[in-house]
Amino acid sequence: MSETAALLPDSAQHPAEGFGATSADRFADAVADRASRSGSRTRWARALGWLARRPAAALALLWLLVVIVAAVWPGVLAPGDPLAGVPAENLQGPSAAHWFGTDQIGRDLYTRVVHGTSLTISAAAIAVAVGLIAGSALGLLSGFAGGRTDAVIMRAADVLLAIPGLLLSLALITALGFGTVNVAIAVGVASVASVSRIMRSEVIKVRSSPYIEAARASGNGWLRVLVRHVLPNSTGPVIVLGVLEFGGAILAVSALSFLGYGAPAPAPEWGALVSGGRDFLRNAWWLTTLPGLTIALTVLAANRLARGLDSEGATR
Repeated sequence: MSETAALLPDSAQHPAEGFGATSADRFADAVADRASRSGSRTRWARALGWLARRPAAALALLWLLVVIVAAVWPGVLAPGDPLAGVPAENLQGPSAAHWFGTDQIGRDLYTRVVHGTSLTISAAAIAVAVGLIAGSALGLLSGFAGGRTDAVIMRAADVLLAIPGLLLSLALITALGFGTVNVAIAVGVASVASVSRIMRSEVIKVRSSPYIEAARASGNGWLRVLVRHVLPNSTGPVIVLGVLEFGGAILAVSALSFLGYGAPAPAPEWGALVSGGRDFLRNAWWLTTLPGLTIALTVLAANRLARGLDSEGATR
C-alpha cells in the first residue's frame, strides 16, 4: 500500500489539499483578472470624465484625431489625386464640388491639404522625438550627476536658448541640406535646450525624495535607481512639454517650408501651400487662408490639449 501511494501524485494522496490549492489559484487568478478589468474601466471613466469637464480640450483632441487620420490614411478623407488638376477649373472658389477651392492649375486644394498632412505631421513628430530624446537624456544626466557635468550641460543649453529657434534651424538646414527630414532634425535640435532644462529640474526634485534614498539604502546601484525610479517619475512635465512642442514644431516646419526649405514642389506640404498662394491673394484668397487656417487650428489644438494636461498634473 505504501509503495502504491508513493507512486501517486501529491494531489491524489491529499485530495482535499490538492483541490484547495487549485481552487485558491483559480480564485486568485479570477480576482486579479477582475481587478485588471475594473482598473481599465476606471481609467477610461476617469479619462472620459476629464474630457467632459473640459469641452475645449475634448474638441482639441477630436481635431487632432482627425489630423492623425488624415496623416495616416489620407485616402479616407480625400480619395482624389493631390497632384492631378483640371486646367479648365483653375482658381475656383470654395464650393460643394471643391470644399477649399482649386489652385492655379485646377488641383483640388482640399485634397492637397489632406494629403500634405502626412508630410507636415511626420516632420513635426520627428522634430519632437529628436527634442525629447536628446533633451531628456541631457537633462537626466545633468540633474542626476550634478557638479561640473551639470554646469557644462546647462551652459551649453543657455547658449542654445540665446539663439532664436528659427535662426538656429536655418543655420542647421544650411549645414544639413534641404528636405523634410533635415527640416525636422533642425527643428528638433532647436528644442533640445528647453526640454533638457525641464528634465533637469524634475530630476533634481525627484532625486531628493525619500524613496530614492530608501532605494539606495536597500543596496540598489545608481544606474538601477536612475532607470527604475528617477526616470519614470520625472517624465510627466516632459510629456506635457512634448505635446506643447508638437504644436510649435508644426508651426516651425510650416514656416521653413514656406521659405522653401522643405519638400520640393509639387509636394503639398502645408507651408508650401501657403507660399504657393501668395501671388493670388487679390483674386484667390482661399489658396493661403484655408491652409493657413488648418495650420493655426492644429497648433491651437495641440496647445489647448497641453494646457489641459498641465492643469490636470498640477491638481494632483
